[in-house]
Amino acid sequence: MKNIIRKKEKHKTESKSPKTKVRSIGTRKKSVIILWTVLISSLAFGIYKNFTAIDQHTVHEKEVIETKLVDTNAIESFTKNFVKDYYTWQNNKESIERREEKLSLYLTEELQALNIDTVRDDIPTSSNVSDIDIWSVSEEEDNAYAVVYAVEQKIMEDKDSQRIRSTYRILLHQDNAGNLVITQNPTLWSTPNKSVYKPQQPESNGTVDSDTAQEITEFLETFFTFYPTATEKELAYYVKNNALPPIGKDYLFSELVHPVFQAVDHQIKVWVTVKYIDETTKATQFSQYILTLEKDINWMVIK
Repeated sequence: MKNIIRKKEKHKTESKSPKTKVRSIGTRKKSVIILWTVLISSLAFGIYKNFTAIDQHTVHEKEVIETKLVDTNAIESFTKNFVKDYYTWQNNKESIERREEKLSLYLTEELQALNIDTVRDDIPTSSNVSDIDIWSVSEEEDNAYAVVYAVEQKIMEDKDSQRIRSTYRILLHQDNAGNLVITQNPTLWSTPNKSVYKPQQPESNGTVDSDTAQEITEFLETFFTFYPTATEKELAYYVKNNALPPIGKDYLFSELVHPVFQAVDHQIKVWVTVKYIDETTKATQFSQYILTLEKDINWMVIK
């Protein structure tokens, strides 16, 4: 009995011994979910920025400017014909009526009505056009062009005559078929004058020594002596790449005028005026050249 009791007590003692608790971290905890969310969001944002950065660096915008070429031959011819008919008349009724009929081929109906009294039946003068210059043709807007021209007239009254020269501007419309009509009457305009522009004159800069300058001068004198009558085959001994064309003129070489030499990258650049006598007209001809010379065995004009 004692043994049995001891066993029971032992069993009871063992059953009362405390169990060791194990704490585990589950993947469904809120803090872990939040951390994973932040990590994934950061990764996604980094990938997005990477791709957008590539796009920003590889996309280049280019501005393309198209040049529209306009054939002004028809406009110029139309204008010249108009000018001739507009500024030509005789001091008689028949001539003035013919002028009005011709102007109907150029002017809108409104301008025809406006110009009825420009030359009256009792006008004492007659006019002939002796010269026409087209100074400019410019596109004002789609299918509309401005033309600036000068006209020289010989005005006769009784036995007196004089020449006058005036500049005008007109507007024309050209339709898709190429037909033209004048939409603005000849309006007084300014004549282009001489520009005050002065080009910079080249000067020798000391890069060519006196011996070389003398050698080049002798070469140029020899070359320009025979150049006017030289054939293409003969020029090949002195000129490369057709830098100077054959001219086939009966010119007599006189002298070089103020040649200027500058050394540029093993080549010599030359500014020179060549004085010739035209054997046909007996007049003096000054031809101006900008040349580049190079020496292999002999001096050559390369451009």
